[in-house]
Amino acid sequence: MIELTVYVVEKDNAERELLIDVISSGDCLRVVGASADGERAFTEICTLKPDIVVTDLVLPILDGFGLIEKLRAIGNRARIIVVSSLSGDGFITRAMNLGANFYMLKPVCSDRLIDVMTESDFIRTSCEDSEEKSFESKIANIFMSVGIPAHIKGYRYLKEAIKLAVAKPDIMNSITKELYPTVASVYSTTASKVERAIRHAIEVAWNKGRIENINNLFGIKIYTSHDKPTNGELIALIADKLLIDGM
Repeated sequence: MIELTVYVVEKDNAERELLIDVISSGDCLRVVGASADGERAFTEICTLKPDIVVTDLVLPILDGFGLIEKLRAIGNRARIIVVSSLSGDGFITRAMNLGANFYMLKPVCSDRLIDVMTESDFIRTSCEDSEEKSFESKIANIFMSVGIPAHIKGYRYLKEAIKLAVAKPDIMNSITKELYPTVASVYSTTASKVERAIRHAIEVAWNKGRIENINNLFGIKIYTSHDKPTNGELIALIADKLLIDGM
């Protein structure tokens, strides 16, 4: 297993120490630094060059938004996981637009945090090129627009499913036998769990009432509040839009 280095940014001493203990319990994770403010964190991250940055958003001197923005502005490629008590869509959208890779709400589940940092997607994409980052950013922006939050499992599974549908459109003809199992293999889970998590993600989006955003996204009125798409329909719609837009 590849060792991943981690830097922690959290203003509360007790929470910071707890995060360090949790992360250090991971088999392939090593905490190389930690700080209570964003400005100091920025300086140390530039020196230490960790693979992953775990940060809160409410920080003294330089907040988490500013930290993410400054890191991305200088081309820092660390995977950034936001762990915050700020649950509003606006906060999540802003953090993701600035360059965060994942958003988790406090109190964070220890096992879930370890899973997010050690999952194959994080390791595989640590050296991804800018084109791939741009593609994933487009998917993230679509998800934010329609109201699919980044902290639920269905977000990751749906993203992977869309990537597969773009790369191999014919896979949509075999969702149950090929698409779900392929996504499941990436995340070491089962096809049925992938299907249920994606369905949950769609239900969350519909419960937020962003139907107009979805219709505006595709340029036509496709859905109403009483007419949710199936998993396959939403995957195919987003994949088709990405292909039409040239990814």
